[in-house]
Amino acid sequence: MPADTRAKSPDSPDGPVSLVTGGNRGIGLETCRQLAALGHRVVLAARDPEAARLAAERIGPAVHPARLDVTSTADADRLAQHLRERYGRLDVLVNNAAIHYDTWQRVSTADLAVVREAAETNLLGPWQLTQALLPLLRASRHARIVNVSSGAGALDDLGPGAPAYSISKLALNGLTRMLARDLAADRILVNAVCPGWVATDMGGSGGRPVAEGAAGVVWAATLPDDGPTGGFFRDGRPIPF
Repeated sequence: MPADTRAKSPDSPDGPVSLVTGGNRGIGLETCRQLAALGHRVVLAARDPEAARLAAERIGPAVHPARLDVTSTADADRLAQHLRERYGRLDVLVNNAAIHYDTWQRVSTADLAVVREAAETNLLGPWQLTQALLPLLRASRHARIVNVSSGAGALDDLGPGAPAYSISKLALNGLTRMLARDLAADRILVNAVCPGWVATDMGGSGGRPVAEGAAGVVWAATLPDDGPTGGFFRDGRPIPF
């Protein structure tokens, strides 16, 4: 197993450093929990610093809270500086924060203000944050970027509903492929993961357990050095873009 995924004490100075956005609930929170269980030093980021603090305390000392609105350039730069000073590198970036699962809309009549808001958080947020953190990711020997996406953004499954969410996730998948090719020389693996329909605040009741959805994210975050890059996966298996 590669050095960055071995289970270590939470206080180990050489444990992998992972950042999870939107980490205060749902898939993000469970991803933090699972990475911490593997010995990662996890930075749990959320827009509300108090929500981040409370969520981190629920998991344990391996998890550290951070304030981050992914649409804010100042927040991204501030967090990058904090990670640089505290850890000197970043091994895993999980772009999980997302908004507007707009099942009430149809593409022909969609409120484009909602679409723009979704794009700011679901696409431009991960893009901006990745750019801000690239120097720290390049300082890692086993860097991984995981973009939490959705089958709703797959070309084969596009329908007329949830247009803001679907289009933003389609674009996130494209960003994943482009980043993977751009960062291949840096040996940074970049993949998109669909956690499936999960019982969360966004997904609603009736979905699969959160732990199952998060497991696919953690799989991509802990790939070996010869693992795939530029792919779209669910439960560790490729799915069509």
